[in-house]
Parts: sequence; structure tokens; C-alpha cells
Amino acid sequence: MAIYVIGDLHLSGSTNKPMDIFGENWVTHSEKIRNNWTNLVGYSDTVLVLGDISWAMTLEEAMVDLDYIDQLPGKKILLRGNHDYWWSSVKRLNSLYENMLFLQNDYCMVEDIAICGTRGWICPNNQKFTQQDKKIYERELMRLKISFDKAVKDKRDNIYAITHYPPTNDKFEPSGFTDIYEDYAVKKVFYGHLHGAEAFDGGLKGNFNGVEYYLASCDYLDFSPFKVIVQS
Repeated sequence: MAIYVIGDLHLSGSTNKPMDIFGENWVTHSEKIRNNWTNLVGYSDTVLVLGDISWAMTLEEAMVDLDYIDQLPGKKILLRGNHDYWWSSVKRLNSLYENMLFLQNDYCMVEDIAICGTRGWICPNNQKFTQQDKKIYERELMRLKISFDKAVKDKRDNIYAITHYPPTNDKFEPSGFTDIYEDYAVKKVFYGHLHGAEAFDGGLKGNFNGVEYYLASCDYLDFSPFKVIVQS
């Protein structure tokens, strides 16, 4: 069994939202995802999907995109992104598919690894960080702690984190998120959200105070799920 990760699928099976306006590499990107995923991922593997899954506005509209993901190999663990307006009650979502888990304010086990996470939000910075941003940021920190506290209560000590937003601002300054990851001795953190070469440079990657950070947005990975090297 292997673990893969990919974010920002930005599917639009029922909406008119072509992604090629963001670059030629996005032309027929859903086909690229399907081909790469099918070639790499086995049916006993797990894929972590880091939000911005579908451009749909309602769950009914999103079903064609969720069905698309469901038909791909492997078990999927899905996280909400900032564009996933269709995301409804997590209880309802988790009643839809046998091999797709929608993760929210909780954790799940993949072998001996506790997968924790939340959507996240933009981190404090000197360009744009409003009072509303501060409110959402603090709420997401609380939700992240809830996820970790559940894992710790169950005596899980091999913890990975998934989130949609980067863990720092583009200056790589410590944040409430990085503080929490360090406090809970998280081994690996995977996030998406960033698109384009300039944005990629503003995402924290590699080891930072003992935690390994990975950018896994779809275009950064060239539309191919990234295989996670499991750390025991």
C-alpha cells in the first residue's frame, strides 16, 4: 500500500470554468490527472486530495466531479478548499461513497499514520490581512488543534497533516499553523492552493524546525499524484 497526495483538481464537469485561462499547461488537465493517477495509483493505495476539488456551487452540481474521483483507483481522503462552495454536511458527504472520506475537524488512520487537517487560511502578512481574515485564521487554528487533540487522545504518535492553504506567508515567517505542527510533533505537512511559478516560490518546502513541508498543488506536480515517502 502506498500514499499519494495531490491538491487543486479544479474539476468543472457541470460548470463552464476552463482552467486553461491560467496557462497552456491546464489544457485538458482533467485528462492528464486521470491518466497519471491511473498509471500510478493502485486500488489498495490512498490518495490525499487537498481541496479546491470542484468549481461547482452545489452538491448536486459537484456530483459529476465526485463521481469522476470515485472512479479513479485507490481510497481517497478529501479536504475542503476555499473554492469548494458545494461542500455540505460532512455526515452527508461521508454517506455518498464507499472509498471516499471527507475529512473535517477530525483525523483518520492510514496504516499506522494519523492523517489530521483543516482547510487553513492566509497567514498574517503586510500586504493583506483584514480583521475578517484574522477571525477565519484563528478559527482554522482551533479546528486544526481539534483534529490533533483527537489523534493524541487516541494515543496516535505518527501524525501527518493535510491542509489547503500554505502554512506561512510568502516570507516564510512562523505562524500559528507552524507553531501547532511543532507542538504536536507532526512529521509531514502537505498543502496546495498555490498556482504558477511565482506563487510556487512563496510556498514553504523542506524541513522547517523539524517538520517536513510539501507543496502539492496540481500544476506544481504537473498533474500527477505525488508518492509520499512514509516515515515511521
